[in-house]
Amino acid sequence: MELEGAVEWTQLRSWLKLTLPALGGVGLLFSAFIDSSFVPLPLVTDLLLMDLSSRHPMRMPYYASMAALGSLAGCIWIYWLARKGGQAYYRKSQGHPPGRIRTLIQMYPMASVFLPAVAPFPVPFKPFVIAQGVFQVPFVTFVVGTLLGRGSLFFIEAFLGARYGAAAKQFLVDQKWASIALALGLVLVFFLARRMLTLRRTEYSQAD
Repeated sequence: MELEGAVEWTQLRSWLKLTLPALGGVGLLFSAFIDSSFVPLPLVTDLLLMDLSSRHPMRMPYYASMAALGSLAGCIWIYWLARKGGQAYYRKSQGHPPGRIRTLIQMYPMASVFLPAVAPFPVPFKPFVIAQGVFQVPFVTFVVGTLLGRGSLFFIEAFLGARYGAAAKQFLVDQKWASIALALGLVLVFFLARRMLTLRRTEYSQAD
C-alpha cells in the first residue's frame, strides 16, 4: 500500500509539472498555491516563472503577481491549519517540539514572516509558515509579510528570467550555496539594523 501510494504521489507531481506550464499565468497561480500548501513542487513555480517571463517579458509583472498571490493563498491555508492545530501540529509535522523559533517569532513577528518568505530555494519555507500559525502571528502581519516577501522574490526571479533567460534558470538550479548565503545575509542585515536602532534609541534616552 505504501509503495502504491508513493507511485501515485510521484505520478501526481509529474502530471502537475507537465500540465501547469501550459496554463500560463493561471498555471503559475495553481503551481504556487499547491507548492505552498499540500504538494511540494521544488523549483517548479520558480523555473516556470522565469521561463514565461523570458518568452513574454512584457507580461513579467503579471506572472510575478500570479505566483505571489498563489503562494499567499497556499500559505494562508497552512497558517490556519497550524493555528487551529497548535503546538501538537508543529511537533507532528516537524518532528520536534518548538524551541527558539517560538521566541524569535514572538519577538520579531514581521521579520519572522518576511525573511523566510523572501529567501530563495533551497532555504525551507513551509516550516516557518507552520510556526507562524502555531504561535499565532497576527493574521494581518502574516498576510502583509508573506505577500511582500514572496512578491519580492518572484518579481526578482521574473526580472532575471526576462533579462537573462536560460542562464538565470541554470543559476537558480546550480547555485544553491549562493542562495543560502543570500538568506543568511538578509538575516544578518536585519539583526544589525535592529541593533543599531536599539543603540540609537538608548543614546537619545540618555541625552534626554
